Amino acid sequence: MKYQEFLLEKYNSFNLKDIFECGQCFRWNKEEDNSYTGVFGNNVINVSKNENGILFKGICENDIINTIIDYFDLDRDYTSIKNKLSKIDNNLKESIEFGEGIRILNQDLWETIISFIISANNNIPRIKGIIERLSKEYGQKIEFKGKVYYTFPTPEELKDVSIEEYRKLGLGFRDVRLYETTKMILNKEVDIDNLHNIKDTNEVRNELLKLMGVGEKVADCILLFSTLKRFDVFPIDVWVRRVMNDLYIHKDDEKKVTKREIQELAKNKFGNLEGLAQQYLFYWRREIG
Repeated sequence: MKYQEFLLEKYNSFNLKDIFECGQCFRWNKEEDNSYTGVFGNNVINVSKNENGILFKGICENDIINTIIDYFDLDRDYTSIKNKLSKIDNNLKESIEFGEGIRILNQDLWETIISFIISANNNIPRIKGIIERLSKEYGQKIEFKGKVYYTFPTPEELKDVSIEEYRKLGLGFRDVRLYETTKMILNKEVDIDNLHNIKDTNEVRNELLKLMGVGEKVADCILLFSTLKRFDVFPIDVWVRRVMNDLYIHKDDEKKVTKREIQELAKNKFGNLEGLAQQYLFYWRREIG
């Protein structure tokens, strides 16, 4: 691994805050100069914006250009996607204008599974803290700019970790879930390497639901935010329920809005881009309140 740089001069739909703070990732942190530094795979990358473009620099395992193009989904035409979604209605158009720089990252499937199991009934700072402690304890060390970072541990690196050891990291009730899911994946009870080969999204979701700690919302987040990259899902949390009720369903008590109602509405309204529609609506509502 070596230090590398890459300047992306021509770009669209790329805003650092929109990408790193829209709820899809937990290992990117804002620096004092408004750049962001993150760890993914065996890479530590700092991303900043200047008058010449987007600058990526850091310790990269492979060629930094190919790594960045893949991870940040740079080959996808988000402008066309946003134009198509914006024509659906003014609500979606406004949310897209607010979060115009969102790109859905291609995050490692294993890391995304564990990260979103940890995210259940949790808040962002605590999720980040648990993941950092887990990585520091069991991942590999990488030094960049005089600071030490840690890779996310592989299933093999966690194979001998006990429930008690997870508990010491502050996982709470999630300790058993992490332990059992790791064992299931190591034993190939769920073959995560094969999930990319399955075309039907429901079939992939059903495989993910076998994992302890993976319910419908977590499964849909994994499907959307990992290298599985399925846009035909619609993760539903409190913010999504709120925005869908406020804009489209209009019940007096939003808690009475069912997941089925939201899912059917999303499918009919947004089609196979519902996952991206969800992300724009979620980010918009969460940020503006």
